Amino acid sequence: MPEVLINGPVGRIEARYHHNNNHKAPIAIVLHPHPEHGGTMNNKVSYALFRAFADKGFRVLRFNFRGVGRSEGKFDHGEGELSDAAACLDWLQSQNPEPQQCWVAGFSFGAWICMQLLMRRPELDGFISVAPPANHYDFSFLAPCPVSGMLLQGTEDDIVPKDSVAKLAQKLSAQRGLHIDYRLVPGADHFFAGKLDILTNHVNDYLDAAFNPMPLVANG
Repeated sequence: MPEVLINGPVGRIEARYHHNNNHKAPIAIVLHPHPEHGGTMNNKVSYALFRAFADKGFRVLRFNFRGVGRSEGKFDHGEGELSDAAACLDWLQSQNPEPQQCWVAGFSFGAWICMQLLMRRPELDGFISVAPPANHYDFSFLAPCPVSGMLLQGTEDDIVPKDSVAKLAQKLSAQRGLHIDYRLVPGADHFFAGKLDILTNHVNDYLDAAFNPMPLVANG
C-alpha cells in the first residue's frame, strides 16, 4: 500500500492509501486512537478497520494525526486533529472525485474525532465508531447525528465502560430517521485483544448490509 504525504494545516501528514481500479469505488478514512497514549495509524484496531474497508472494495486512507510518526505539528487536544481529518478527507476526495459513497471510521479518541467530522462534512454517508470514549468526551454535539452508522464495543473494556457507549447508542437511536447498529463483542477489552477477527466480522457484516440492504416485501 503506497505511502503518501498530505499537506495538512500545520505541515505534512503521513498516511497510507489503498487504491483499486474502480473509479467509482466508495471511499473511507480511518482515525487512530489517542496520540498521547501510543495511538498511531498502525494500531491493530485501526489497521483492522482499514483492511476491512479495503477488502470490501473501498479506496481507503489511514493517517497519523499531527505529532505522530512523520506527521508534523504537535497534539492539539482534538481541534487540530479534526482539522487533520478534514484535510485527509479533502485529499482522498481529490483523488477520487466520483465515489459511490464516503465513509469515516475511528477507534477510541479517533471515534470521537470521527463523530465530529460527521457534523462538518455533509457528504459523509456512514460511519463505524469503535469504543467511542463517551465517558471522557462530550458527544452532545450529535444533535442530531446526520447519518446512520455502527457503534462497536467490547464488554470487558476498562477504559471506555460499555454502559457509557450504551447510553450514547440509546440517545442516538432515539433520533428520528436514524439507525444505529450497536454491537457488543463478548469478552473484548478496549483493544480487542484476541478478538480482532470478531471485530472484523462485525464490520464486514455491517458494510454488506449497508451496501446490499434487504429488499422491502410488499404486504399481502
